[in-house]
Amino acid sequence: MQKSNVATDDLSRQSLYYLGSGAAWLAVLVGIIEISINFLPSGRVAPETVIDWFALFQENWFMGLRNLGLLNIFATALSIPLYFALYAALQRNNKVYAALALAIAFIGIAVFYATNRAFAMLDLSRQYAAATTDTQRGLLAAAGQAMLSVGQSHTPGTFIGFAFSEIAGITISLVMLPGKVFSKATAYVGILGYGCLFIFEICKSFVPAFDNVALMVATVGGLLSLAWFILVAVRLNQLGKLNQSSS
Repeated sequence: MQKSNVATDDLSRQSLYYLGSGAAWLAVLVGIIEISINFLPSGRVAPETVIDWFALFQENWFMGLRNLGLLNIFATALSIPLYFALYAALQRNNKVYAALALAIAFIGIAVFYATNRAFAMLDLSRQYAAATTDTQRGLLAAAGQAMLSVGQSHTPGTFIGFAFSEIAGITISLVMLPGKVFSKATAYVGILGYGCLFIFEICKSFVPAFDNVALMVATVGGLLSLAWFILVAVRLNQLGKLNQSSS
């Protein structure tokens, strides 16, 4: 009976490693799509007023959703199996801090989904386009402004969700550092990448004077985080194979 339980645990762990590896690869794909969109003419233009946002949604609903975090919705969902797999791999290194990273990540995920207003803004934009009176349009514009104050990316309204996710990335990378499950290179890439993204989030949300510097830091952080996902994906796949051979 005990051997059967061990075999079942090994099989579950192996499946989790493969699931985490696949999630990491998909996160890389999402990141590449996000970077590619930035090179489009409309990819870097952020609407300034709520009416501009409504116009963007009417002109190109996908870009409206993307500018309010559509791709982050998918990336955040992918982080759920990824962090479970990382916890399974790293709990022998430091179970307490691996669990802490998992908890921080899930708080960030919950806050992000609670504050995301992409689809709500899409609905408001359609109502605004169909409105027939100035009073209706005024009420919808006020509702849209309230949505933006909570859900516009890289502003004080979304800071907590992004910050917790980045702190989780730093924490789980620190857990990797002293152990032998992941290489030190993977750990340092994660610490630097998520550290840069955290600095970007602070500057973009609260120090607009450093906007240009923040974008440069974000570029470095984004590329390093993609590299981290690749390194993690490869290693989790290896761990899945090792777990399979040992069982």
